Amino acid sequence: MAGRIRVQVAYALPDRQDIVTVELPDGATALQAVEASGLLQKHPDIDLARNKIGVFSKLVKADQPLRDRDRVEIYRALIADPKEVRRQRAAEGKVLKKGGGDVDAPAS
Repeated sequence: MAGRIRVQVAYALPDRQDIVTVELPDGATALQAVEASGLLQKHPDIDLARNKIGVFSKLVKADQPLRDRDRVEIYRALIADPKEVRRQRAAEGKVLKKGGGDVDAPAS
């Protein structure tokens, strides 16, 4: 398979994952893998101007060259900002506490 690479392209939905394996020429980019996967046609909600892409959970630019057996991931937008959710919990006093409660010390 000289001069060719095989990569997976994944798009996760709340209830399932769509994973496609594509074969591309050496030096192919993350964007070329996404386009070759057919996922843009299958999921019209994907907008690469908004949705970010990554390789093995690390954000990459669309022109990132790929290696054989890479996994390109198309990320959906977050529903809520995790930092803001933590701030709201802290403000409501729902901070997690360590330990299991009061423990009586043994009498000496």
